[in-house]
Amino acid sequence: MAPIPLSPISVGHIDDVQEIRKAKPTSIPKRFIRNRAERPSLSTISPLSSSSTIPVVDLSKLVKGSGDEFHREISKLAVSCDEWGFFQVINHGIDLDLLESIEKVAMDFFMLPLEEKQKYPMAPGTVQGYGQAFVFSEDQKLDWCNMFALGVEPHFIRMPKLWPKKPLNFSETVEEYSRETRRLCQKLLSFIAMSLDLNKDTFEDMFKVAVQAVRMNYYPPCPRPDLVLGLSPHSDGSALTVLQQGKGSYVGLQILKDNTWVPVQPVPNALVINIGDTIEVLTNGRYKSVEHRAVTHKDKDRLSIVTFYAPSYEVELGPIPQLVNENSPCKYRRYSHGEYSKYYVTNKLQGKKTLEFAKIQAQNYSS
Repeated sequence: MAPIPLSPISVGHIDDVQEIRKAKPTSIPKRFIRNRAERPSLSTISPLSSSSTIPVVDLSKLVKGSGDEFHREISKLAVSCDEWGFFQVINHGIDLDLLESIEKVAMDFFMLPLEEKQKYPMAPGTVQGYGQAFVFSEDQKLDWCNMFALGVEPHFIRMPKLWPKKPLNFSETVEEYSRETRRLCQKLLSFIAMSLDLNKDTFEDMFKVAVQAVRMNYYPPCPRPDLVLGLSPHSDGSALTVLQQGKGSYVGLQILKDNTWVPVQPVPNALVINIGDTIEVLTNGRYKSVEHRAVTHKDKDRLSIVTFYAPSYEVELGPIPQLVNENSPCKYRRYSHGEYSKYYVTNKLQGKKTLEFAKIQAQNYSS
């Protein structure tokens, strides 16, 4: 049974960043201005170099299933998950025309009049719909971002009234895109299992009918990008997250590595993949979820499309026995994914704080 989270506070048009942008404000509303310690600072951002470049994994070499190329790529995947928690995947098998189509319908949706978008408000008790998620108090700082999120699989999590009538081909494009990203996640999880010397079907067998959701994020230009965040630092509660960065956007995604924010430079036609909290728990911390955030730009807008892939709500999670030993004692307790999902969506985004839910508190393990 799906968890029933608390209702986020609704955010009205006065806090809609596209509407704020249209008004050409001379100053940023206070609800968006971050405390000094949270503001994006060039001094805490790594310059782009070969040592701070997110690994790129070629899925076509893994799909071949054998040979030197396969073993090199599996090793690269293992290093990506172990040292970064992020990688970009090329030759992923999703038609490039479909990637363009999903970007187009997403942007067309965000460009609709506010009155049209407000027909699909973030519904009580969920994080689906149009608005700002993870907002629980009137004094909480808001992200410089408009979101539109939908539950996709299994069908009982869907809220049909939130699927837009405009643009006309929105729903069919999201359906096709979601089918393809689901297949991609299944393939990637089989290779991640193999990189851990587990049976390739380990995750698929465990997850049952996996939960899948899609979220579209639109970041309008911001007159003071040094004062705001597009998306607060957080790790994802999913098993895997697939991120499509809109073509032509500025470099807005940053990940936290060695206490430094590293920008994720888009690779043409690649998708960004990151490990979620669920994989961290299942691998007993060997593969860690990583904090990431989005920043804004003074003159440019940015679109991203995010797919979250996670176990069925009733699945009980805990470290896989083969990954617990004397050198790596059990770091996480057992719980149902539904419990964690409910906990995750009823707390604001605060780095990796939500993962405290799963940790065995008697031990002092770093995350």
